[in-house]
Amino acid sequence: MSVDVRPATVFEDVRAVLGPKSPGANVCWCLSYRIPSKLNNELRGPARGEYVAELCHRDPPPGVLAYDGGEPVGWAAVAPRADTSFARNRKIPHVDDLPVWSLWCVRVRPGHRKQGISHALIAGAVQFARAHGAPAIEAYPLDNGDAKVDLTMAYAGLRKNFERAGFTYAAATTSVLAGHPRILMRLDLRAHTHT
Repeated sequence: MSVDVRPATVFEDVRAVLGPKSPGANVCWCLSYRIPSKLNNELRGPARGEYVAELCHRDPPPGVLAYDGGEPVGWAAVAPRADTSFARNRKIPHVDDLPVWSLWCVRVRPGHRKQGISHALIAGAVQFARAHGAPAIEAYPLDNGDAKVDLTMAYAGLRKNFERAGFTYAAATTSVLAGHPRILMRLDLRAHTHT
């Protein structure tokens, strides 16, 4: 199976992964960490999708999509931390002053799980951030050890998946999701120059 990860520029494909079954339903659309909470609360139903459609036309687009054949099967949200609510999140520390990017949501469509798509998405998100000049990329996954995680909460990612992608533990957070502590993991994207 060859999974292809591309920037999320096609709204219909984003909708296939994130959108609700009925168009007017109120779902996250992966906006809750991206936009100020006031705006997040004001955007209801179809307005949320319209907002995301607009994001898909921006440079950089709001994340990456995984495709299996031509079918969109997964999504990862990745953006400069300064442009997300993580910029001001008191529970998740700032390790240093680098203008890092955040990778905060990894979603694989039901029926496509356990096929390595989340790994492809993490790798694709890292490449995307690097291509846009990110000096480093952060994730805030659940430090769940071997405990099972409720799938609805697994969007934050799991520590071992990020470790596999080369991320390392950078800091504890005071954020807890589904009973598991979240940790800050980071991957440095700067070319290391050996002297």
